[in-house]
Amino acid sequence: MAAFALGILLEHGAAWGFAETIGGALAFVALAVWAQWKARGLALPCTLLAIVFVGIVDARMRHAAPPPHLDAGPEEVVLLDGCVVDPPVLSAGRDQFTLELARGARARVSLAAAPGAPPLELHYGQRVEIEAKARVPRNFDNPGGFDFAGFLARQQIYWNAAMVTGTKPKLLGGGCGSRFYQAIFAVRGFTMERLEKLYAHDELAQGLLEAILLGQRQQLDRVWQDDFRRAGTYHVLVIAGLHLAAFTGFLLLLLRLFFVPRMQALAITTAAAWAYAAVSGFHTPVVRAAAGFTLYAAARYLSRRTRLLNLISAIALAFLVFDPTQLSEPAFQLSFLAVASIAVLAAPAIERTSGPYLDGLRDLRSVSRDFHVAPKVASWRVELRLLALTASLCWKAPRHAAERALEFLLRPPLVGWELFVVSAAMQAGLALPMTLYFHRVSVSGVSANVLVVPLMSLVVPFGLLAVVTGGRWAAAPAGWLVTAAARISVWHAHVGPDWRVPDPPLWLAVAFAASLAAMALALGWEPLRTRRAPKWGAAAGVAFCLVLLLWHPMRPAVRRGVLELTAIDVGQGDSLLVAFPDGRLMLVDGGGLASFRGASTPQFDVGEEVVAPYLWKRGIRSIDVMVMTHAHADHASGLVALMDDFHPRELWMGASPANPLSRMLVAHARRLGVRVLHPRAGCSYTFGRAHVSVLAPALDYQPADAPGNDDSLVLRIVYRQRAFLLTGDAEAPVESEMLANGDGLRADVLKVGHHGSRTSTTEDFLDAVHPAFAIISDGVNNPFHHPHPDVITRLAAHHAEALRTDRLGLITVRTDGHAIRVWDARDGGTGQVLPP
Repeated sequence: MAAFALGILLEHGAAWGFAETIGGALAFVALAVWAQWKARGLALPCTLLAIVFVGIVDARMRHAAPPPHLDAGPEEVVLLDGCVVDPPVLSAGRDQFTLELARGARARVSLAAAPGAPPLELHYGQRVEIEAKARVPRNFDNPGGFDFAGFLARQQIYWNAAMVTGTKPKLLGGGCGSRFYQAIFAVRGFTMERLEKLYAHDELAQGLLEAILLGQRQQLDRVWQDDFRRAGTYHVLVIAGLHLAAFTGFLLLLLRLFFVPRMQALAITTAAAWAYAAVSGFHTPVVRAAAGFTLYAAARYLSRRTRLLNLISAIALAFLVFDPTQLSEPAFQLSFLAVASIAVLAAPAIERTSGPYLDGLRDLRSVSRDFHVAPKVASWRVELRLLALTASLCWKAPRHAAERALEFLLRPPLVGWELFVVSAAMQAGLALPMTLYFHRVSVSGVSANVLVVPLMSLVVPFGLLAVVTGGRWAAAPAGWLVTAAARISVWHAHVGPDWRVPDPPLWLAVAFAASLAAMALALGWEPLRTRRAPKWGAAAGVAFCLVLLLWHPMRPAVRRGVLELTAIDVGQGDSLLVAFPDGRLMLVDGGGLASFRGASTPQFDVGEEVVAPYLWKRGIRSIDVMVMTHAHADHASGLVALMDDFHPRELWMGASPANPLSRMLVAHARRLGVRVLHPRAGCSYTFGRAHVSVLAPALDYQPADAPGNDDSLVLRIVYRQRAFLLTGDAEAPVESEMLANGDGLRADVLKVGHHGSRTSTTEDFLDAVHPAFAIISDGVNNPFHHPHPDVITRLAAHHAEALRTDRLGLITVRTDGHAIRVWDARDGGTGQVLPP
């Protein structure tokens, strides 16, 4: 599996053609066959090299086809007809469903739902026609950003379609889809209706059970999801192999209790595992787990011992053969590494500690069994029988009852130790990918999982039993169990440290992976298993690297002696990173989703999902100053999460009124011990040799009842011969006031006000600023049509180079106080240069 995966990775950088790759694969296959007969010492390396080339060939043959094209502009209302392949769910105040327009070409459709309205009455297999605006999904173009468009493309979704408000899908004649999936969605719909009925007065239990049993997380509040993430137990909310393992284990035990023969019980459970995978929507992790159980059942039928590492490698290899792109999927990597950590770290540790003793507790009365266990375990069994005999004589109880009591008392701590070892191994094995993908390592997850995983394992069978029977007697235990697991996670989330970890440097990532491999080798390789030095040395290496990973004492990727301004691509919003020459950092605005109702959609936080990953990618762990220019959602709503993540010393605020968003920011800052300042025109600050002057709002400025663009905090930063001017959303009245005050407005780089709206960036203002570069932070095909053509014309007339995030992605401007260099995410190079 490793050789095949290496081939997939090498395919991305392979310089040779397809014919050469086929030739290399055939040559090494022939060499491996020859070595098997003539040179046994070369057979293994030749076979592995052949598999590497087969992996390259497979990855090259399965390149994704060009995406389908829809002949419609982003603002054009079009009629779309197709097949409903994913029924509607209500999420963030919008009905959402998936429409298949043609084979392999799908659109994710959304429609604003009226308050309190039920979801759209659509079902799988219905043909419908809608009026909508269709847009191609795009990523936020920042280094380290999530490939959301690629994620949707792997589900064959190539458009986001927003239905026209006030319209409804029109049902067309005839059906579509397959009968198999119609049956599957009918079962899913029945399951959701049954859960809604059983837990009508317990939204938390209903939402958790829908997530655990069906993979539907729309009903889970974001706060609950964050608590599970902080506690390191979020994996129990994501339908995966854990849930199928709990289901199959319970069913197998039940069948054996009813005296069903072993092979028939395995066959029934295998069929049930695939049925559960189908009902859950064929989520890839569940399918992998079902395939793994099928292999396990086949091995038991052939009386073969199953080795966990071989089992998961076979499953991973099979999935990679049919879909090589899964190798780059975080879910695939995390699933494989989690089980591999159990196989190569936890299992050997358990075998050398509690495993033999737990096995020795079985059938304690049988003396003949002493000859089939290790000598130390046999001795322990003799001592336990003597202890049971002594207890039976003291309390005049039957000897077998005393032996049963000993088994009952000793089994829980031994099982608890095994759960702790498994949890610790998984946390260690997943620490690096969790840091790279989620920038979070939960120390409390070691103890939280010991309690939460057994509870959730019981939730699955009880929850399914409640759905099948509709009985309160089964629903009540499932509700208690899931509520207890949630409370344990919440407690750990608030008691344990919530460490957000930047991307580690390459050398640390390699060292940590190597130390884990050395630990696995020391525990599992026979020549090293009896020696303590390799194990303690490897354990010390793992601990040292883990401390460095969490502590992250490395400096962020910020150049000393250079003033930097980076416009982060946050779509239709603003977020600017300023790195001062002395290394201090300022974040001006945190992005957000523009909303006509004054609040952004709670299901997607631009600060947490877009701005923070870019900062962590650069190794930034703290921000010295955060700035809220004004209290519009597209500038300020991301700052709440960013304050949690980066713990600023100060929060600067514009002259916004006490609206809910600004009040929330102030309250949150005070809870975190962040100093809140309200700078006004005339204030100045020094960061090393860079000077920050506040040009607006004026001292006597009074904001209106609602937040306005002219509330914006305007900053001018000067470093030696160069200056940057950051205007927020300030419009023409503020620009005129700054001109009238005689403020020094000259700047080489201008952050254009209000995303390039024609209400800002007047002729007189540009005459005074005379910028060489003008940065416009705006969204692709935004509904406001920013930037306005008049502004672009005015900038061109003043010989200012317009740099737009909708076209260039992230934009970085650096100066040593003399020369200015510009870099953007699309160009990937130095780009524009302004000489001293």
